[in-house]
Amino acid sequence: MTLATPALPPEITVFERGWLSSNNVLFTGPDGAALVDTGYCSHAQQTVALVRSALGDVPLTRILNTHLHSDHCGGNAALQQAWPGVHTAIAPGQAEHVRHWDAYALSYTPTGQECPPFRCDSVLAPGREVRLGGKPWQIHAAPGHDPHSIVLFEPQERILISADALWENGFGVVFPELEGIAAFGEVAATLDVIERLAPAVVIPGHGPVFADAPRALSTARRRLDGFVRAPQKHALYAAKVLLKYKLLEWQRIEQRALEAWAKATPYFGQLHATHFADQSEREWLDSLVDELLRSGAARREGSLLLNV
Repeated sequence: MTLATPALPPEITVFERGWLSSNNVLFTGPDGAALVDTGYCSHAQQTVALVRSALGDVPLTRILNTHLHSDHCGGNAALQQAWPGVHTAIAPGQAEHVRHWDAYALSYTPTGQECPPFRCDSVLAPGREVRLGGKPWQIHAAPGHDPHSIVLFEPQERILISADALWENGFGVVFPELEGIAAFGEVAATLDVIERLAPAVVIPGHGPVFADAPRALSTARRRLDGFVRAPQKHALYAAKVLLKYKLLEWQRIEQRALEAWAKATPYFGQLHATHFADQSEREWLDSLVDELLRSGAARREGSLLLNV
């Protein structure tokens, strides 16, 4: 049975995007127009068009980023160009990397992804509140998927903007684990925070808005338990996500160009060396591509690998 999408207050509009871009959450009201998360850079002009269409002559006054992965802030630069006075607030911990633009520290080089440089004006400090759509929204730390991530919660209507900490059927890759930093425990702690908040409606970073948070939390905990028991399972999941994500951007890629990208992407090398060193790099990459082909997530035309 397919459940109806939960109703949201009139001041909130959710642009549900494809998996290359995070969902964008637009607020209007007495505090001005604000957008939470801005998608990937290759979709930036579409993001600008969506916001313009929704706002008309009303200016966008604020951008807020739950975290700085490329699919959540890749539209920042284009939005700042479209609305030069827009105030940009980011999750804390990486403000200096943004101000001095360190693409490696911001994860764009390690993941093999792109993000045009943007400006940040303030940080979203956990334990404080931010007004959106005329209501106070709590800022909660949500480490795990990203050590600097936050989630936003409005307690009156119990609406949660969960970013990649909780999706309807899981959560995002636990990126610190790819660097050998233990973070599965932080994922579990963040799920506990969300359970205590008891949201009635969840606006995830990817996928549709949903209402059954207990079911989603149960699914996420089962998935996490599987990763804790078999870290190689998480490593394989992460490698396939990185590859499929890049294929979503490229749409089609020659085999040689794919191999060059894999060699130039540090996370790929770390995953291979840590978990799959019994195979050569070429054998491992071929096995990942074969899994995408078997699952129907990609197809081949001669030497071309195509997104499906």
